[in-house]
Amino acid sequence: MSKKAMKSNTSGLSIGKIYLLVYNAAQTLGWSYMLWQSLVHFLNRGTLDAFWSEIKWTVIIFQNAAVLEILHAAVGLVPSSVFVVLMQVYSRVFLVCGALLATQGATTSPGLPLCILAWSITEIIRYAYYALNLVDIVPSSLTFLRYSTFLVMYPLGITGELLCMYHSLDEIFEKKLFTVSMPNAWNFAFNYYYFLIFYMFLYIPLFPVLFGHMLSQRRKMLGKEQKKSKSN
Repeated sequence: MSKKAMKSNTSGLSIGKIYLLVYNAAQTLGWSYMLWQSLVHFLNRGTLDAFWSEIKWTVIIFQNAAVLEILHAAVGLVPSSVFVVLMQVYSRVFLVCGALLATQGATTSPGLPLCILAWSITEIIRYAYYALNLVDIVPSSLTFLRYSTFLVMYPLGITGELLCMYHSLDEIFEKKLFTVSMPNAWNFAFNYYYFLIFYMFLYIPLFPVLFGHMLSQRRKMLGKEQKKSKSN
């Protein structure tokens, strides 16, 4: 596409779409940087123990920024279901804040590189797709990647998330992290260790729901691409 056509596409954008374009472009760059950090770390024979300190702030900034996507769906900036976006965003933010920032066990888990690899590849493609879609210049190859890489990356990412949480359990139990014991002024008890175990089991019923949603989206979007290519 020529610069003139690109300028024509962007000149008609509303303030909301300009904001989304900036947000998605920033996330694309952020996750690209995270993938680059990860590759450089391990190609230079960096250890798993030192990996978290290398990527910590990149993860915190760009993963937690995804909370904005719930707001985007809620106010109608994007047509996504608030419930689906909430489930997708919550699991990752919960892992970052509830395990990686809280325990050393999660940060040294073999699940962490799996998470970062799966998240990075998925998000680079996803945010690039969203950004280019706003100016109507999405190449068919990117559409294919957007609705195909999840077949591998989604199970890989979930495996990594579960491993990180599993390796945080001993530390959470020993230190009684985020646990409220009786008696107390609120007459309330909460055991984070058992909550986390319960939460991990929730992946069993929720994974097919989210994966099934992506499969239906894949059939829909790739079907459109096939019709478009035939018409051309």
